[in-house]
Amino acid sequence: MAEKVKGKNGKTVEQVAHQAAVQQEINARIIASRNAEDDKKGKKKVDPSKMTIYEYEQRYVKRENVRGAKFILWFAAGLIGVFLLFVLVSVFLKVYEINEYIGYGVGAVSLLIYIFVFIVPLIKILKTGYFVTNVNAYTASKAKRHNKKLRHNIAKKIIDLTAKVDGVGWYDSETVGKLAISLHSGDEEGVKMNLTSLYTGSVKRSAKQLIFKSSLKSAMYSALSQTSTVDSALVVLVNMQLIKDLVFLYGFRPSDSKLVKIFIRVIQNALIAYGLGSMQIGNGVVKTMGEAVRGIPLLGSAIAALVDSSVQGLTNGTLTTVIGFQTIKYMNDEYKLQNILDGIEIAETPEELKEACAELEKEIKKEHRRGKKAPVAA
Repeated sequence: MAEKVKGKNGKTVEQVAHQAAVQQEINARIIASRNAEDDKKGKKKVDPSKMTIYEYEQRYVKRENVRGAKFILWFAAGLIGVFLLFVLVSVFLKVYEINEYIGYGVGAVSLLIYIFVFIVPLIKILKTGYFVTNVNAYTASKAKRHNKKLRHNIAKKIIDLTAKVDGVGWYDSETVGKLAISLHSGDEEGVKMNLTSLYTGSVKRSAKQLIFKSSLKSAMYSALSQTSTVDSALVVLVNMQLIKDLVFLYGFRPSDSKLVKIFIRVIQNALIAYGLGSMQIGNGVVKTMGEAVRGIPLLGSAIAALVDSSVQGLTNGTLTTVIGFQTIKYMNDEYKLQNILDGIEIAETPEELKEACAELEKEIKKEHRRGKKAPVAA
């Protein structure tokens, strides 16, 4: 029997063809999804097999100041920290007025909460890598190299976590096994295919479970506290913890500009929670909100059952759900974009460059000859 022809990477022609077909199918599905959305908006469809970096730039890239986005991100994080510190100090002062020694105890606990439940998650979020998708023809190659390295880091982290932590249950073990084989063998298309399978399957389910637990936690804590200052602090802490957990689950965070929007939403949620304590809402309005919230994913009757006891719990749980879904939407969108970007050929081959230069030289000589033959005006 004749041996199968192998390429430089040790793979057979059939294996290479199969992998190429799989990746083409993945990209086609991503573009098909985009095209379906664009049909509703009346936008022109894109053929992924013919997309250039310039078409990618025109379609997906938005102008943004990278340094400005990073500054605003730190500013938004600072606002959250200042607000939370204000709330914790307010609670400390109220308790201190009642009892000096208990006040000191509350102050010490508040400081530990601020450090370990806010500062530590914030640092973990900001230190996590993100995919670079807002690129142009000059920065695309560098972004592709960065994204490839990040994909490998994500794959290693998922494989390591699945192997070392028993019962984590976040990732499908069979897909993780295939991911490990692809990573070990240097099969880049296999790495992307299995990561995509995880993100559209077990990771998506795990993310929804995390959102549900955090939303329920936020609602129940608020229902028990019945204090606007405590409610607002709880909203900040639960929201930041949820964002950190989702980032850890996915292995990457949203880009700076998207994370700014998420942090601004956290501030809005905290301010809403802080203002709810002074609002007088009739029981009929509360029950109406309870019926409406049943249509929100993951809340269901568990949150609606709290309506009669606390509108704060209902609202804060809903706001936490919004934060969670907003976070995973941004991460899913940017993962899809980096996948599309990776399939685009950025640089021309030496042959194409040589051909373009020869064509240019030919045209210049032609124009030069025309100039010499042109009659001189009297």
